[in-house]
Amino acid sequence: MTAKRHLLASALAALAIGWSGAGAVHAREPAAALAPAASPEAVGFDSARLKRLDAAMAKVVADGRVAGVQTLLARHGKVVAFDTYGKANLETGAPLEKDAIFRVYSMTKPITGVAMMILFEEGRWRLDDPITKYLPEMKDLKVWKGQDAKGQPILEPVKRPPTMRELMSHTAGFGYGLSDKNPVDVMFRDQRVLGAPTTGEMVAKAAALPLLFEPGKRWSYSVAVDLQGAIVERLSGQSLGQFMESRIFKPLKMADTSFVVALDKAARLSAVYIGDRETGKIVEAKTPFGFPIQDFTQKPGFESGGGGLVSTTGDYARFAQMIVNGGELDGVRILSPASVELMGTNAIPQAALVSSNGSTGASFNEAVGFGLDFMVVNDPRKAGSLEGKGTLSWGGAAGTWFWADLANDVVFVGMIQRFGGTGGEDLGDLTRTLVYQALVDPAK
Repeated sequence: MTAKRHLLASALAALAIGWSGAGAVHAREPAAALAPAASPEAVGFDSARLKRLDAAMAKVVADGRVAGVQTLLARHGKVVAFDTYGKANLETGAPLEKDAIFRVYSMTKPITGVAMMILFEEGRWRLDDPITKYLPEMKDLKVWKGQDAKGQPILEPVKRPPTMRELMSHTAGFGYGLSDKNPVDVMFRDQRVLGAPTTGEMVAKAAALPLLFEPGKRWSYSVAVDLQGAIVERLSGQSLGQFMESRIFKPLKMADTSFVVALDKAARLSAVYIGDRETGKIVEAKTPFGFPIQDFTQKPGFESGGGGLVSTTGDYARFAQMIVNGGELDGVRILSPASVELMGTNAIPQAALVSSNGSTGASFNEAVGFGLDFMVVNDPRKAGSLEGKGTLSWGGAAGTWFWADLANDVVFVGMIQRFGGTGGEDLGDLTRTLVYQALVDPAK
């Protein structure tokens, strides 16, 4: 049910605190920090029970499933545990430091969603606007209807353009190109939509390809958030990176979150791995999804709102804490509480919720839905989870995951660098259970 599993199935800082698990390594600290909790017990956690989380993360590294893992747990804005296990690079033996930089890939999406909502609050767009108002290239969209006897695609004009609400909830019908599960995704992959050299060319490529379905009929993970990034650029007159830096990263003191890793920070970028099917071991990834891995030390021509950011655990925890706080952190307001609530309100139509939505891992239903660039847990107990009602989350293709639990005022960020799953139990599911079984006094 976790965001990470949904993402992989579709595609495939904080200060040191007094308590830490036995397997953790503490080293130099990030500059911007959430304050440490006096103790886990001070914010409702049982220290002994939290050791189960520590032991599980240490075992993931010891079993060779990942090179390293870093986790940060906070409640009421106080860091309960910030622990690091394993290496940043197996070949060099470099330790995984607390200021390590990670490729967060699709954890970029919630940040792009917040950028969109900043402009929403300025009255620059509305949820039921057609996307053609901002992306006129989309005026002649077609819909995939199958193949004829000769194997040629049957395309029909779309009945209406997708809305902004559908764009932000992956119900607009766009493909992605990270898999070959359907002919439209194959087209997106073959046309290298995500590999476009500029944002404008990405939009043009997506506009020339058919939709998977009529807008609003299903949920399918897609290029939609990259298109949102293009809209942010057009409405703001800035590049996506410039807008995020001035309106999100700088105000939140997310100093290491960007679309490029500066040369003086390059040594902090963790290596990324993938499982070798023949040996069963992990090896450094060179061509995930069939394309050469991105060189994050080079500024991209196309800043991907769907998957282009790097960040640190501490930085991302500050972003998630802002969400839990209803749009504010350390006296700086990014969004209103109502906008955060809107992002966490399920936007998938009822017909899509109760049907097979065509994706392999994201089976949304009345218990687990999707809002505006966040997955949302509407009924955690019905979903089989211990987290709070309305928890927002998502994950990234290299295994990163996070959640923001507004009901319990809990933030969790997990960072690894491995494509294609972790070769075992999903870490998003596992850590949710191990965190909440230790929250024994939620009234504190």
